[in-house]
Amino acid sequence: MTAANLTRAMQLSAPTVHEMLGRLQRDGYIVRDAGRTIDFTSGGREHAERIVSRHRMIERFLTDVVGVPWDDVHEEAEQLEHAMTRRFEAYVRSAVGESKTCPHGHPIRVGERIDGVPLADCVSGAKVTILRLENEAEDLLHYLKQAGIEPGMRGKVAANDGELVSVKADSHTASVTVSVAETVSVIADPSPPVRIALPEQLVLGRQRYGR
Repeated sequence: MTAANLTRAMQLSAPTVHEMLGRLQRDGYIVRDAGRTIDFTSGGREHAERIVSRHRMIERFLTDVVGVPWDDVHEEAEQLEHAMTRRFEAYVRSAVGESKTCPHGHPIRVGERIDGVPLADCVSGAKVTILRLENEAEDLLHYLKQAGIEPGMRGKVAANDGELVSVKADSHTASVTVSVAETVSVIADPSPPVRIALPEQLVLGRQRYGR
């Protein structure tokens, strides 16, 4: 990851990202090498993983306990993750019980991620199970839900013509653009080679989704 990647993904100005990274580096959370590549310190990674885990747990709580639709919880969880007391966090963890993932398919315990492949790479006829939605920008989640794509869905790739990817499930057929399918991780049979979506393919801005 580089500052340029972060600038594109977060759609912030280069000076804003530079200032943010400088503060993180001064506080001991990240380091940057001579090529300006960014990496966590051990303490920074531990802190980040704790926040990510809390965020995903809150999303699961909001969906399963409070009843917030899964495509609406990401930004709500971002507001709550920094304000939660340890006491309330314990209540939330108890409420979500044995849940393993957030509503978008990401493991609550960071590090238990199952490898998948982009839906965009799957050929027609492949059997697929949706693992997770890599980009949690809320407008993209709305689009995926409206299309009928969600974690746990099982189906068969009905078409992949380089522009649209369609997945036929028992009750419906879901179609999304290839750029959106790039952000959906699946288990596939037959499976294409494992490939991680590039940062520019996970940009958070509405205009980059090709729809």
